[in-house]
Amino acid sequence: MELDPLLLSRLQFAFVVSFHAIFPVFTIGLASYIALLHGLFYKTENPAWDRLALFWTKVFAVVFGMGVVSGIVMSFQFGTNWSNFAYATSNFLGPVLSYEVVTAFFLEAAFLGVLLFGRNKVPEGVHLFAAIMVAVGTFISSFWILSANSWMQTPAGFELIDGRFHITSWMEALFNPSFWYRFVHMGMASFLTGGFVVAGVSAWFLLRKRDVEANKKALSMCLWLLLILAPAQAVVGDFHGLNTLEHQPTKVAAMEGNWETQTNVPLLLFAIPDQESQTNHFEIGIPNLASLILTHRADGEVPGLNAVPVEEQPPVAIVFWSFRVMVGIGLLMIAVALVGLLLRRKGRVYENRLFLKTLTVMIISPFLAVLGGWIVTESGRAPWLVYGVMTHAEGLTPSLTGGMALFTLIGYIAVYSVVFLTGIYYLTRVVRNGMHEEQIEVEGEVERPKRPLSAAHTPFDDDLEGANA
Repeated sequence: MELDPLLLSRLQFAFVVSFHAIFPVFTIGLASYIALLHGLFYKTENPAWDRLALFWTKVFAVVFGMGVVSGIVMSFQFGTNWSNFAYATSNFLGPVLSYEVVTAFFLEAAFLGVLLFGRNKVPEGVHLFAAIMVAVGTFISSFWILSANSWMQTPAGFELIDGRFHITSWMEALFNPSFWYRFVHMGMASFLTGGFVVAGVSAWFLLRKRDVEANKKALSMCLWLLLILAPAQAVVGDFHGLNTLEHQPTKVAAMEGNWETQTNVPLLLFAIPDQESQTNHFEIGIPNLASLILTHRADGEVPGLNAVPVEEQPPVAIVFWSFRVMVGIGLLMIAVALVGLLLRRKGRVYENRLFLKTLTVMIISPFLAVLGGWIVTESGRAPWLVYGVMTHAEGLTPSLTGGMALFTLIGYIAVYSVVFLTGIYYLTRVVRNGMHEEQIEVEGEVERPKRPLSAAHTPFDDDLEGANA
């Protein structure tokens, strides 16, 4: 069997991006939450806020490290697997990715050191400022990355000369037609991810009666956040969908499983898309609802996949079902937030064990929703690397062989598995350790961890070391 370097390169990049995406989408929201906790402690001097800030800073340190490690190789792949694409788009992507490093990563790295190691060593106001700067840095980073990705989805402000993209307007390129929709949608997804993780971990602690005061505060904050953002995300998603309908109609057709351009299109709850036959099997839908959602008219016209040649159609089944996973989880988030409001009104939100257990299970939900959204975004763009201008095949490295691509894919999977398992191991230790500051007395002075992961040391390790001795 001949190995296809194009397919393997796409699988490799999809794996790396999917693995990496779950970390920044969490740290962006978590960084803002940590800054808020430091601000509340600075204002009130309530030690509960301080314990929460310390605990979630430990979690942030581990997840941030995993995100950095997993993200570095993504840019390398532009040269190894997609050199034609890298060469053609270098006038835009080169500066943008460099700006992300200079303006965001350096900012985060510098102030993260103060945040991690400056506790009780710098004035509380300086520590708060460091937390704010880390949070700001995460948003600056997402600005540049989403601008680059949005430009690939809706390219603007360029002219093509001898196969290379030359920027004619940096404002049009950076703030391309889909950028603000993606930026707001992703920012809210980050806050939802952070909110559900914090709520789930707080619920886990409350089930075990650990640091009840602090975790009640954390859970209450998150439930209010989720109650506002979960429905708001649906509204933002609707605007994003309308923008996608205007600029990438074929992607929307794949999301809806709509093969023929027609009016009164039903919203399909279930179907098995058959790309070879250009039809769906076993359709279950709600009449007119897709037209109503996409055009705000029940008889609105929705584009069909047959408007473009078969070779320019995305993998319909993947896009169709990934979109339903994302939307289904989003509706579940809204339902959980509303149940939280109902229990709060009854005064049972902290004691209802079924609800607390549900929140712990929901920790995984925002990550699955984000992955579903990214699959829709990237697979729905196929076969284009730069939408309507450059295909995946045109961007591939000419000298790349199937064997080379397979070797690196296996290597990435192996290395990333180690990174993921190690990260989960340390995160588990941090959570088990709970909300107390690890301090070791050495000759009357407090010795603090010299590495971020040192904060994951737990009393269980002390017991184990004692047993081994």
